[in-house]
Amino acid sequence: MAANQRPTEIKALAGARALPPLLLVLYHFGEGHHYQNLRVYDLFIAKSYLWVEFFFALSGFILAYVYHERGNFWQWKTYTTFLKTRLARLYPLHLFMLLFILYLLVTLRFFAHEGAYRSIYDQAYHPALGFWPFIANLFLVQAWNLFDRLTWNGVAWFVSVEFFLCLIFPVYAWFGRGGWWRGAALTAAGGAGLTALALTNTHGLDITFHNGILRGMSDFAIGVGLSNIFRHIRARGGEPAPEWFHSLLQAIAICVLLIGVYKFGWAHQWRDIYMVPGLMLLIFVLAFDRGFLASALDTPLLQKLGTWSYAIYLGQTAWLQLIRYFEQRWLPTDNTMVWGMRWADWMWWGEPAALVIICALWGGLLANFIEEPASKTLRRWMFATRKPAAA
Repeated sequence: MAANQRPTEIKALAGARALPPLLLVLYHFGEGHHYQNLRVYDLFIAKSYLWVEFFFALSGFILAYVYHERGNFWQWKTYTTFLKTRLARLYPLHLFMLLFILYLLVTLRFFAHEGAYRSIYDQAYHPALGFWPFIANLFLVQAWNLFDRLTWNGVAWFVSVEFFLCLIFPVYAWFGRGGWWRGAALTAAGGAGLTALALTNTHGLDITFHNGILRGMSDFAIGVGLSNIFRHIRARGGEPAPEWFHSLLQAIAICVLLIGVYKFGWAHQWRDIYMVPGLMLLIFVLAFDRGFLASALDTPLLQKLGTWSYAIYLGQTAWLQLIRYFEQRWLPTDNTMVWGMRWADWMWWGEPAALVIICALWGGLLANFIEEPASKTLRRWMFATRKPAAA
């Protein structure tokens, strides 16, 4: 494969990005509002914060897969080209959502002032909204252990850590280009890092504004390591394994994941680490793009949601905050009777379901009208060839 040739897209992994952002929406709603008193649902959603592990590892896997043959990252031009490409992907939507949260802050505080009530941004629960957190968000360093809580668009801590991982990607690329044993060593090191974090943190692996970088580095190492092993298996050539074999591996990965969810108690304790092997195994077995789960993920709806996944994830904070405003000012109180039922009973399932649908549609709008066009424009500007000055 030529150094500048992009490898074939892995459709199963593209589709695998579809549902995790929506699970994270439900997780954030549950943590801020309520769960459903249904164990099979509540345990799964309460541990859905761990899909961040999936995304960091998937990022490492895909970047190692795509850039393996594309130059030496210790060369300045190769490194800066990579960083520009990644920034063009990550930054425009991050900036838009940062400014959108600023718009909501100003607008809802204005409404509160005019209506003589207290804005949601002046109540107990909200991210840090000061000047310096805003500047840190502009430079994508807000999750570099600078603050004591989440800031502005809280979920963007992930983007800050992802940017840091891009900065140190040459180290991972160097490790990932060696023999298969390097891939195994990276995977083991990442697993050890996550285990150490889980054992030393009082909230399991729910690590964001403080030591989120260490969490991301560990996951990323696993992803790069698995990509190395995957590449060596593919390089052996020969006949591919039969479809049923890949389906069996995918069924095993799902079982390992579900055991990690349901066998080790409630979320936010060190035993949450047992969910991670299933998540990582899922990435690896889907990478071969064969089997029943890979086929299910290669459907138009899931592929489209996978394309929107970054926008769904990054755009959710606005609606999580707006739903608090609607509850405060527009929706009926819990005990209001609506068609013979308490409003709270109507909305017990209706509110999170509506939030998922709205966040998915909002993500589609952001992806199509902000993320993609802004990223293309920024890439054209970054890589524009300068014309020589006239004599």
